[in-house]
Amino acid sequence: MTHEADDVNGDVHEAITAELRLMDPAVRASHVLAAPLLDPEFVEVGASGRRYTHAEMVAELPDHPGGSVDGPVYEPSEISGVLLAPGLVHLTYETRFDGRRARRSSLWRKRDEGTGWRMYYHQGTPVPPEVA
Repeated sequence: MTHEADDVNGDVHEAITAELRLMDPAVRASHVLAAPLLDPEFVEVGASGRRYTHAEMVAELPDHPGGSVDGPVYEPSEISGVLLAPGLVHLTYETRFDGRRARRSSLWRKRDEGTGWRMYYHQGTPVPPEVA
C-alpha cells in the first residue's frame, strides 16, 4: 500500500469517525460538542424535505431523534467512504432508528489541519418497510 493510499484511507476513516460521533446521543444533545463537527456552510435536507442550515441544526439537534441518552439510538451499517478530492470525503450508509430504516449520504470537508473534518452536507432518505 502506498503512502497516498494510507492518506486516503486515513481521511475516510476520520470522516467515518466524525459521522459516528454525530450519532452519539451525548454529542447530539450538546451544542458545544456538535457545533465543531458541522461546517459553517452546512446544509441538510431532512427526510421530511426540510432544509436545515448550520445555525438551525446546531440549535435544533438536541431535540432531533437520537438526542436523548435514554431514548432510541441510530444503528449505522454498511458505512463506506470515498475521497472525492483533497479535503472532501463522501460517505454512504444505512441506519436503523426506532424500527425505521434510512439510506444516508454525507459530504465531509476539511479545510485545514486546525479544524478537522466537518460535515458539509447530509441527506437521509427513508426506506419503506417493503424494500429489501
